[in-house]
This record gives sequence, structure tokens and C-alpha cells, in this order.
Amino acid sequence: MEISRRELFQKITTGGAAIAASGGISAALTGVAQAEETPQVPPHALGMLYDATLCIGCKTCVVACTQANGLTPDTRTDPLHQAPADLNNHTKTIIKLYKEADGQTSFVKQQCMHCVDPACAAACMFGGLKKDKNTGVVTWNGKYCVGCRYCEVACPYNVPKFRWEGFNPEIVKCEFCKDRLAKGQEPACTTVCPRKAVIFGLREDLLKEAKRRIAANPGKYHEDRVFGEHEGGGTQVLYLSHVPFDKIGLPQPGNESIPQKYLKWQKRLYSYLVLPAGLYAVLAGTIRKNWKDHEEHLEEEEKASGLRAQL
Repeated sequence: MEISRRELFQKITTGGAAIAASGGISAALTGVAQAEETPQVPPHALGMLYDATLCIGCKTCVVACTQANGLTPDTRTDPLHQAPADLNNHTKTIIKLYKEADGQTSFVKQQCMHCVDPACAAACMFGGLKKDKNTGVVTWNGKYCVGCRYCEVACPYNVPKFRWEGFNPEIVKCEFCKDRLAKGQEPACTTVCPRKAVIFGLREDLLKEAKRRIAANPGKYHEDRVFGEHEGGGTQVLYLSHVPFDKIGLPQPGNESIPQKYLKWQKRLYSYLVLPAGLYAVLAGTIRKNWKDHEEHLEEEEKASGLRAQL
């Protein structure tokens, strides 16, 4: 059963200090499993396949994404055109251009990779970012987000962006147009591409299609491999390219995911709410002490004020 951020804070405020004082954190750590299974691709993992050899850089997908997600068109760098320079708090997908000195060029579409083992979700203390166990889509829920922006730091693809505007700031990232998925529709970007440079479907089917294209076109694709099959533990957004993947902005993280490599203990601690509870217990204790000092100070001021009035 999930609880809201407000409910969580209330529970921790009343019980956190007692947990810390009684050595509950140490006891919980002792009970945490020492081994963790390698995350597996969800049974019905959805995905995208982007083929850079087909993309003409029309940016129709960028416009469609903006409209489907109710975003404000980013015209900050060009008042007449929607031309964001990078992913930002108003842009969930973008088309970039790679150009080599020898004249070789390639477009590349960037958006959330929906990693098999997402670093953003592992770094999130209270589950504001979660990966669906069935489809694998990584979505954000403001009800559980505390605005720490650890997801921004953890993501190896530099995807999540923090929107500062508004009373309740939010994390902005591709969610495969989750509202459209709920209606049985595919993401907006894949419906408008005139060249079908990006297609949507089950990851398993897309991986087969990518390998079919490589086999059918010897020498066309760089390294004859599919980016995202294994990189970083695997991603649900897959890439084919005629130029090196690092040239079009895709990192080379190895086959182990960030959580498996760097965030194992943090992920376990967050899963058991041990670290957040401990930290909040300390914070709650400090707040109570400061408030008590504040009340005592007010009492002293009132007494002094009454004494001056009598004089």
C-alpha cells in the first residue's frame, strides 16, 4: 500500500526519532538482503526503435510531443519557431544534428530511454519516479516527489529536467505519452514521423526488427549492433546508427546498470525507507529542539515586556 508524502512525513515525525534512538536503523540494515537479483526486462516491455539513417530532421515529433503533453512550445532561442537546443523543462523529446568535419552528418532523437534498471528511480527517495512492472514505462508522480532532483544527477543520459515555475514544481521527462497509452494509443511522436524513423511496439519485437535491418543491410549500420540491447543494463528505447553512437550523444556505460554498479545500497535503503526515515528523524529532532528554544525565547521576551510595563 502506498502512502502520500504528507502521510509519510507525519508517520516519520511521530516515530522516526524513536526508531533512531532505539537502534532501529541498525537492526533494519542487518535485515537487508546482501544479494540482489539483476533486473529483468518486464514481460510486456514497451519501447521505441529509432533509426538515424531514416531521420530527415523535420522535428515533427518534437511538435507532436509538445501538443500531446500540453507543454509550452519552447521558442526561447527562436521567437518564430519551436527550436529548443536541448531537453529542458518544456521539452520531452528533441532532434539534434551531428556534423563531422568531413561532411558526415546524422540526426538523433533524444528522450527518456526507459532503462531496464533506471538510475532515476533508484535514486528517488520516496518513489516519485517508478518503473511499471508490466510495461517498463518510467513515470513521475508529484504526490511522492520532494524536489531533491537526485534523478537529474543519477541519469546517465541527462534526461530528467526540473520545472521551477508554478506552485508545485515538477520533473519533466518522456513518459511514452502515458495518457495516450491509457487510451490504447501509441506515443504522439511515433504517429507523425513521415519516414518512420521512430517506431513504437514491444521491445522484444523492436529488437528483432533492428537485427533484421542490420542483417539485411551489411555495412549500413555502425558496428552492426543495437544500442540499448545491453548498454547500461538495457534500455527500452533502441537505436540504430550509421555513425558511432558516442558521436550522436549516446554514452558508453558498459553492460551494467548505474544502480547495479553504484547505487546498490542506496536502492536497498530507499526500498526499506531506512535512510529517509533516519535522516528525517534527525531533522525532526532538530526542528523540535529549535521550536522549543523559540518558545522559551518568546516566554522570556513576554516576561521582560511585562516587567518593563510595570516599571
